[in-house]
Amino acid sequence: MAIVKAVCVSEKKGTKKKPVEKIELRIDHGVVGDAHAGDWHRQVSLLGEESIDKMRGKGLELKHGDFAENVVTEGIVLFTLPVGTKLKLGEVIGEVTQIGKKCHTGCEIAQQVGTCIMPKEGIFIKILKPGTLQAGETIEVIND
Repeated sequence: MAIVKAVCVSEKKGTKKKPVEKIELRIDHGVVGDAHAGDWHRQVSLLGEESIDKMRGKGLELKHGDFAENVVTEGIVLFTLPVGTKLKLGEVIGEVTQIGKKCHTGCEIAQQVGTCIMPKEGIFIKILKPGTLQAGETIEVIND
C-alpha cells in the first residue's frame, strides 16, 4: 500500500521545504502557503522516500523537504506514472502533469547535498479535488 510519509512547504522557491503537520490543497492553486503554488502545471511536487533513500545510501543525511518536495510518498514508483495519471492522496485528487524537471543551476539543494534527484525522480501534479493532506494517508492510482 502506498502512503504519504510527509508533507512540506517553503516560503521561497529554490530552497528546502520544512515538514508540517498537514497541508491544504486547492484547485488551480496547489499547496496553500507554498512558494510554488499558483495556477500552473507544477502546483504540487512529489518525491518517493525510496528516491531519497538512494541519496542517503551515498552517505548524505537528509530530511523530508530537502529536495523541495511538497509530498513524500512510500510504496509507489512515482516517476514511472504517465502524465495524465490521476492520484487519490487521502481526500485530495491530483493529476500528474510532469515527470522530473530542469534543475536550477546552483540551487541551494544541489549546493547543500551535492546533487538533486527531483529532475529525474520527482513528479508534479495539479489539484482536481481540494482538501487537506497529512502523513499516514493512503495513495492510490485512479483508473477511470
